[in-house]
Amino acid sequence: MKITYSDTHIFSADQLERLFCSVKWESGRYPDKLQIAMQGFKTVFSAWDGERLVGLCCAMDDGIMNAYVQYLLVDPCYHSRGIGSMLIARIRETYRDYLRVVLLSYSREVRFYESCGFGRAIDAAPMFLTGLQKKSTDKD
Repeated sequence: MKITYSDTHIFSADQLERLFCSVKWESGRYPDKLQIAMQGFKTVFSAWDGERLVGLCCAMDDGIMNAYVQYLLVDPCYHSRGIGSMLIARIRETYRDYLRVVLLSYSREVRFYESCGFGRAIDAAPMFLTGLQKKSTDKD
């Protein structure tokens, strides 16, 4: 297996759906929206096994000081092969002159991110607004 890396923002809906669903992320149910979202990210790195998308890392930034990693996902069939670490290394290199690179981690992935150089915030907590889209059953 030879994994290649790219900075493309172009993916098929099927490629995105397969990858996001492989890690059981809700957003995988919206592959058409994911295609559009990829165009909105400033930074996108992907990992490929031939034509198969096996990893993805996306970040947005303010252009000078702060960057936020929105997605890092690797197909579970490709875990423990250094793909996630390589994608984070590319993010670190891209944003090496920034003051801060931020991400939100699920508890089970904290050790991985710590091994990549991230540290936990002691005085901060993640905050969310979710489900802001009006449901089709809602009435005006």
